[in-house]
Amino acid sequence: MKRLLWLSLVAMAALCAEAQRVDNLLQQFDVKRDVVSANAFFSQLKEEEFIDEAVVFSPKTPADSLQQQVWYWAAEWLYHQQQYERSVTYGQKALPLFDVRLNPDGRADCLNILALAYLRLTDFDTAAGYAQQCCKLDQQSGDPDRISSSLNTLAGIYMAGHQPKEAEQYILKGIEQAQLADNPGRMAVLQGMASEVYHSLGRNEEALKYIDEAIRLEHQNGRSDRLPVRQAQRASVLIGLNRYDEAEQTLSEAIPLLRQNGNVHSLGIALNKMGSVMLCKQRKAEAVPFFSEAADIFKRQGDPYNEVQSRRGLYDALWESNPDEAHRHHQRFDLLKDSIYDHTSAEMLSRYNAQFGNDWLLLENRSERQAKQRAILVGATASLLLLLLVGGVWWVMRRRHQRQSRINASLSADIEQLREKYQQLHISYDKAMLVQSAQSAEVTLTSADRDFLEEAVSVVNELITLGQIDAATVAQRLCMSPFQLRQRITSLTGETPQSFIQTLRMRRARHLLAAHTELNVTEVAMLCAYNDTPNFTRAFKRAFGLTPSQYVEQKRGE
Repeated sequence: MKRLLWLSLVAMAALCAEAQRVDNLLQQFDVKRDVVSANAFFSQLKEEEFIDEAVVFSPKTPADSLQQQVWYWAAEWLYHQQQYERSVTYGQKALPLFDVRLNPDGRADCLNILALAYLRLTDFDTAAGYAQQCCKLDQQSGDPDRISSSLNTLAGIYMAGHQPKEAEQYILKGIEQAQLADNPGRMAVLQGMASEVYHSLGRNEEALKYIDEAIRLEHQNGRSDRLPVRQAQRASVLIGLNRYDEAEQTLSEAIPLLRQNGNVHSLGIALNKMGSVMLCKQRKAEAVPFFSEAADIFKRQGDPYNEVQSRRGLYDALWESNPDEAHRHHQRFDLLKDSIYDHTSAEMLSRYNAQFGNDWLLLENRSERQAKQRAILVGATASLLLLLLVGGVWWVMRRRHQRQSRINASLSADIEQLREKYQQLHISYDKAMLVQSAQSAEVTLTSADRDFLEEAVSVVNELITLGQIDAATVAQRLCMSPFQLRQRITSLTGETPQSFIQTLRMRRARHLLAAHTELNVTEVAMLCAYNDTPNFTRAFKRAFGLTPSQYVEQKRGE
């Protein structure tokens, strides 16, 4: 036991040293805001395996592009380090630099990290606002994996706001989308959240089924670092079922692993649960150190939502043996409780819930949405002020485009050589995939349907090779309007055109990584029509639950 504790302390010290190096480089960039500082920051993230591929900016990279990428990844890294207030600071600095028209996915990712950080800070109404904006963008993208992720975030916010019934609708929709995305890693996360939702609703038998499936998926995907988190979730359900011995055994296995992984936030939650088990088994003296350590963790992190539970547990454990100390913890409990669950927050969450339901219906009614967009466009055309604004935006975007074109020109020769070498690569829907898509859309494919899909796949492959891929261009090449293309693709496959295209891009990426080991991740990204490696890495991980490098290593092992 002492050896395990010593190893845990050594591992935590190493993690702290690495974190300090990243922090120093981030502060250096904030002062200089130059390419050298940005490259040093990303090099350290790569060394610590926080990102999959080194990001290297050229000396001609615009300042706003540097700041956008460094500040966004700083927000991600700080959230991972559980420094939630600083994560918010950098996320808010990065958000205005993401143009929703040029990079909607990047803006959605930034909104998501802000929602998660505000959730950890128990600012539920602000978290829900960011999460709702993120979910709108993800719905518009038609990517089921992105949609399932943002729905999971919304469910977590409503769970923290003690509204599990509202959380249920989001998590069930999220699971439906994760099934469409065929992403086992995402499904494990959603199943874990579903377990928490049904445990909170008192439906513990259902909760146990969800968490057991989540654990099975984590084992299947080899995500050992996530298993202790799922074990802690399972312990909650076991407590609800009065199976205290099993809960204690499960937490006894999870807590050392969480210490070893440096997952301090999840460690605090598990300690709270172990304290609860001790109370249920009338072992109050043993409960005190678990609740005390958890309270210290959450106080340091500024997480009143979980500290409330620690303080209540300490009160229950101490009120017989040490009434004065118990009273002190109860005072802290009351102070925190009143600051978290006020009437304003409850009203705000309810308003977001109603607004989200309305937005979901509007997004499903495509014809109505398009009519509204046309009406807005007519009104905008009639407004001189808006015309001037559009002209100004156009000028700014043109300048940015010109600068980006000059940067891209230096890479064009290498990209063209790669494309010429691999231009014959075509990834198509195989028979099993066609059948699965047809079953999802509940249609029977005719020979004409198959011919159309083959032609559509051919066009998409050609455009991916050219590096110019979007649904409007596909529709034009097929002599259809974007609306007609959407109707035809959705009716045959159950996917939007964007999702259909993304499927082919990811299948191409997977094939290149497995069959062409001479290519690095950056080159594969270019051949799949991605202009930057970080966006490609995020898309690949959403699709398959692994980063490109992890996928290559897995294939080598096989």
